[in-house]
Amino acid sequence: MRKPPPAPRIPDVGQGKRGEAGHLGYLLRHASLAWRARMERALAELAVTPPQFATLTMIDAYPGLSSADLARASLLTPATVAGIVANLKRAGRITARPHPVHGRILRLELTAKGLALLARCKPRVYGLEAELTDGMSTAEEIAVRRWLARVASAT
Repeated sequence: MRKPPPAPRIPDVGQGKRGEAGHLGYLLRHASLAWRARMERALAELAVTPPQFATLTMIDAYPGLSSADLARASLLTPATVAGIVANLKRAGRITARPHPVHGRILRLELTAKGLALLARCKPRVYGLEAELTDGMSTAEEIAVRRWLARVASAT
């Protein structure tokens, strides 16, 4: 009886098809998962998840968003946003006020507690972003940002 051939060795991250020779979609997915894991670790001490950070960031940038607008802006499902919004409201981090014309639409805003939490989160995330761009020229960083924005907007 013959021995089966050994299983193929999967290359380390950054090598072979898991590196520059890989498919762009795979590399984007891998980079996204690696980024999320780094964000989770950076925000864990503050008991904030990456989706909560995205929610706080979008409400801060665009006060008065509805939950539906927030779901689209933060690339989260409406159900996920509903849960995050409920938890942040319960914790006193955001408020929801009726729209002046369309009373069923609730407009979301950060409270002082929400702003304070976001202020504690930002240096951690911005530090990670600085690590991503370390060694890049300004022109390279701009090119990467433009390319990522173009890829994201092609949906």
